[in-house]
Amino acid sequence: MNQQPRFIVLDGIDGAGKSSQIMPLAQWLRSIGQCVVTCRDPGSTLTGDSIRSILLDRRDLAVSLVAEMLLYMAARAQLVSEVIRPALDRGNWVISDRFLLSNVVYQGHAGGLDPESIRRVGAIATGGLEPDLTILLDLDPVHAADRISRPLDKLEERGEAYRASVRAGYCAEASRFQENTVMIDASGGFAEVAASICRLVSLRYSLEKDV
Repeated sequence: MNQQPRFIVLDGIDGAGKSSQIMPLAQWLRSIGQCVVTCRDPGSTLTGDSIRSILLDRRDLAVSLVAEMLLYMAARAQLVSEVIRPALDRGNWVISDRFLLSNVVYQGHAGGLDPESIRRVGAIATGGLEPDLTILLDLDPVHAADRISRPLDKLEERGEAYRASVRAGYCAEASRFQENTVMIDASGGFAEVAASICRLVSLRYSLEKDV
């Protein structure tokens, strides 16, 4: 089964399970004949991985909110140029762990920068590339925090009030852009959420019905 290439993003508050859910979706799409490339934002390039370390791990570096946003954009520009656009041009599906919406929410709704200004900068960084579908995994911030078993990164350390603002930002964005942004309840078990994601993609693009 071959269809035109699609660009799908999994997004949501830290701990909602988006990174874990990339592989089941990719495996299911491959099982029905699609070629799939997966990536993470920031990351998946040498430049992006270096910037990711500055943003999330380097506690010895002071990064202002505007600089933080611009660093994400730089990593994203490289990701689009090096990974996403070439994959789409080859006819592959692309599934990304986060994309521009994360900046709109984390540095915009929760951080205090103007979301529309972030979108304008993002349009330059991505060359206007937008996901065909963004799947938001929604989970209460307290439960999401309980799911994180590794050491927290710098964003995750910003506390409960910040996480609540992040979730509210995602809800606002999902309500505003309902045509290509769909929210899924992530409170269920791993297999249940994975099935919901695959079912959503199947119905949206008229793929195999049994998932």
